[in-house]
Amino acid sequence: MNFDNFFHPRTMAVIGVSTSNDLHPANVVYGKNLLRYPVKVFPVNPKGGTLLSQKVYRKITDIEEELDLAIIAVRADLVPATVRECAAAGVKGAIVISGGFAEAGRNDLQEEMLAEAEKGNLPVIGPNCLGIFTPAHVDTFFLPSERTVQPGSGNVGIVSQSGGILVDLLVKFADEGIGLSSAVSIGNKAMIRELSLLDHFIHDPLTGVIVFYIEGFRENEGREFVIAAKNSPKPVVVLKSGKTAGGVRAVSSHTASLAGDYHVFKSVLEQHGVYVAANELELTSYCEALSCYEKPAGGRIGIVSGSGGHGALAVDSCAAYGLSAEEFPIPLQEDLRRVLSDSIKGIASVANPIDLTGSALEHDFEATVETLSKSDQIDCILLLLLPYLPGISSDLGARISMIYRREGKPLIAYVPHVEKFRMLIEGFELNRVPVASSIESAVMMAKALTGKRNG
Repeated sequence: MNFDNFFHPRTMAVIGVSTSNDLHPANVVYGKNLLRYPVKVFPVNPKGGTLLSQKVYRKITDIEEELDLAIIAVRADLVPATVRECAAAGVKGAIVISGGFAEAGRNDLQEEMLAEAEKGNLPVIGPNCLGIFTPAHVDTFFLPSERTVQPGSGNVGIVSQSGGILVDLLVKFADEGIGLSSAVSIGNKAMIRELSLLDHFIHDPLTGVIVFYIEGFRENEGREFVIAAKNSPKPVVVLKSGKTAGGVRAVSSHTASLAGDYHVFKSVLEQHGVYVAANELELTSYCEALSCYEKPAGGRIGIVSGSGGHGALAVDSCAAYGLSAEEFPIPLQEDLRRVLSDSIKGIASVANPIDLTGSALEHDFEATVETLSKSDQIDCILLLLLPYLPGISSDLGARISMIYRREGKPLIAYVPHVEKFRMLIEGFELNRVPVASSIESAVMMAKALTGKRNG
């Protein structure tokens, strides 16, 4: 299936706009795309009129241009006929954001809509969804722009059964500096489902990491998904709800999905090399690391900090995630101590974790990271950088990133995500070095690099 008409449409109709209610979901979709995105957008309502000084078309067939995409935001009982009209007009794809289908017990209405789509050979996303967001190109979410947070362009593609979870993930991605290729909410997924979108993102040159939030599958669909994900040349990260009896009940009422046994599902996914995130923090951490580093790394971690407490917490967290933070051999310790400033040579600990102390200078962090980058005793460096140390400047992130670019050993930084430390963080991010907002998140990123990769 060609998804370009969904993710990069040139023309789009929004069906169901109101000329009297600016807050109608269709009006929000129409207004934001008209004013902020390059897609050419047409409003449709049987009453006609004008909206934002633009002509409102009474029927989709009145629009003279070829339409790549239609957004359908009309009453549920009107959707099947609207889908039929879109197919007759030659629209290449449709997104149904209207609710009131299987999730509300109206399986019959959803089946009727699906039958019209299949009969008209019209690919449909939804119903009961938010649809598509592609940075700088199109946004079909019926949420006002001033109330949403959007990450910039990048290489992570997201497929979410829930629109709310998707919006929340976008907030977290923006906060962590993770960029998107595209994101899609599929709601009740009456026609277009995870499998076809997995295939799309595998072949999408703009996507390097593929993310799914899943509530449930149809019978045997989970098995097909696992096999396809196993053969993906790109990392696949899954977050699933419905882990408990209460969660299963909630999933059923949300999108009418069958949640299945979570523990069996998780075990099978992991056996097939899929990253299973326990929560949104793990998912975000995995995505940030995997979006920066294409090659896997081993689990031997070297920890560098200016605080003994931070280093100790990182060692404990490494153990919890099955990573090794063993004491360095004596020759490496001697090499490390040799490169330190005279002022801290006698007080720093270089055994792993390395505690350079609060008296460390920029040279000490750079020389330590450089020495570890050249060592074959570790696979990945965790740099726990405390911006309030008096001996370092905001340029340190960029300067240490140069060592990664020169030596190639994976480096993961922890810096508190506070606005006044933004310049330090950007020094890493601009050089494609992931920056965690917590010690645990930094360790999760290191764990992600030890995963299986195909291709």
